[in-house]
Amino acid sequence: MQIALGSINLLLGAIIPPMGIKIISLVLILFSTVNIESRPISYSGGSTLMLLSNSLSDSIYYHYSPTYKYSMGVEFVKNKPLINEYVNFRFTYLLNRNNTPNSQRNLYMQSGVSSNGLDNFFYGIHGDWETRRLFAGFGIKKTEAKVLNYKEEFLQLGFAPYVGAYGDLHTWLMIKTKKNSATDTSTTYPVIKFFKGNALFEVGYNNSSEWDVHLMYRL
Repeated sequence: MQIALGSINLLLGAIIPPMGIKIISLVLILFSTVNIESRPISYSGGSTLMLLSNSLSDSIYYHYSPTYKYSMGVEFVKNKPLINEYVNFRFTYLLNRNNTPNSQRNLYMQSGVSSNGLDNFFYGIHGDWETRRLFAGFGIKKTEAKVLNYKEEFLQLGFAPYVGAYGDLHTWLMIKTKKNSATDTSTTYPVIKFFKGNALFEVGYNNSSEWDVHLMYRL
């Protein structure tokens, strides 16, 4: 576990502070591979690797989906408000999905328990609705821990400046609002998202929340 957490710190330390040539190179490598969407559940039998970094935590998360209805995974976390490191054992369930010829809507339940003990856990819901041009998403997550309980909320709205074909590089321009009770702050900032083939890259920034980064690769 210490080796894995050390690897997280080295990886995040390499790509997050400069946010320049190093992260652009990584994104280009990912996008040179094989259409993916930011889904917490993969196709039946599929798995996904994610790297996330924001004002509350840095993490590497791997999950496997036995069916399209749920996923199970393990997440190595560096928690910034709690100033500690641990592993989350996570479970995500698809509560509802509605497909139409022009749109898709998803609602998920998420939960997890920490390696620090059964009294350290989180739970929440998040969902999204999108067409080929428009996107809306939200999330609510409550973390319970021995030293600190806090809630995270977000709302994200965006649009695609162009409609790409299957296999093209897809781009989304977004606005994201986040609120968390750990720091009692609320921030709104621009986000840009790219995805192509099996890879997705999303990044946002403002002076309060600093970098909000999401890298994902479907295995």
